[in-house]
Amino acid sequence: MPGPCIEVLCRYVLGIESTCDETAAAIVENGRKVISNIISTSVREQALYGGVVPEIASRRHAEYISATVDKALADANMTIADVDAVAVTFAPGLIGAVLVGVNFAKGLAYAANKPLVPVHHLRGHIAANYLTHQDLKPPFLCLVASGGHSHIVLVEDWCRYKILGRTVDDAAGEAYDKVARTLGLPYPGGPSVAAAARDGNPKAYKLPVPHVDGKYNVSFSGLKTAVINEVHNAEQKGQAVNVADMAASFQERIDQILAKKLLAAAADTNAQQVVLAGGVAANGRLRQLVNDGAQKLGAKVYLPELKYCGDNGAMIAAQGYYEYQDGNLADWTLNGLPTLPIDYR
Repeated sequence: MPGPCIEVLCRYVLGIESTCDETAAAIVENGRKVISNIISTSVREQALYGGVVPEIASRRHAEYISATVDKALADANMTIADVDAVAVTFAPGLIGAVLVGVNFAKGLAYAANKPLVPVHHLRGHIAANYLTHQDLKPPFLCLVASGGHSHIVLVEDWCRYKILGRTVDDAAGEAYDKVARTLGLPYPGGPSVAAAARDGNPKAYKLPVPHVDGKYNVSFSGLKTAVINEVHNAEQKGQAVNVADMAASFQERIDQILAKKLLAAAADTNAQQVVLAGGVAANGRLRQLVNDGAQKLGAKVYLPELKYCGDNGAMIAAQGYYEYQDGNLADWTLNGLPTLPIDYR
């Protein structure tokens, strides 16, 4: 295994991401500047089934990963010899998919005699903001909301985190996917629900605000079930559900919940910087609610570029740079994990 990070200058990091249905690789300089960013996705194939089929995702990763990494290097006009470290998402995610990326990264780092840097997926989503905002530095408060995760996290330092709140059941993105399927909208649910909501009335359907223990925790299972029941009850009565109105009502409710919890945590912690991250951070209504609320608190808001909201290799390379600086290197026994808290070290 290569020596500690302090013995080797780390400038260019190759990031590899394969936790769900995107096979991604990127080169990032000094944790901030994207040199190349390649994404190969099986989302169209997954859409045939209304969601991600883990076995299909894993197979596509195995097919795509070598060419994706080659393309990232080629677009950067670099070879693996020019890279200072190889960073890879090792947790959490679909375990078969995660293992494809981890094993490829291990083999590549070993063959090229490069340091191997393990990156937590949610830390990567947060780091996507470093690519957009050169002035953003910890500490700050962040809402990470995606297909599998919904967390309110106090980012104390580049690699130090404190979880203030989280979902106790469904994640926000998961709820979007299930509601989209119920309404006959395509996968992935976030963009399709948001598109339908543009023509809808957010006050048309009175949806519940789920009760949950924990001041900053959230729950979306009951909200999702309420939409499903509303649709099924209407079908049994031979009535039509206005898809645009239901989409708008659901989006408004879920975004209001997320924004309220985040802003409450921001007020209580006197946060000066409020950040959004993850796939749901691309939702325009959520961005508006958080931006408006944070301004009233006197906090500065940071929003990632839309292209960095979903899974990508650049966010992994960016966080990999800071993990490297923090001395978080892996040996050849590194394994993929389906679950792992963001504050694991």
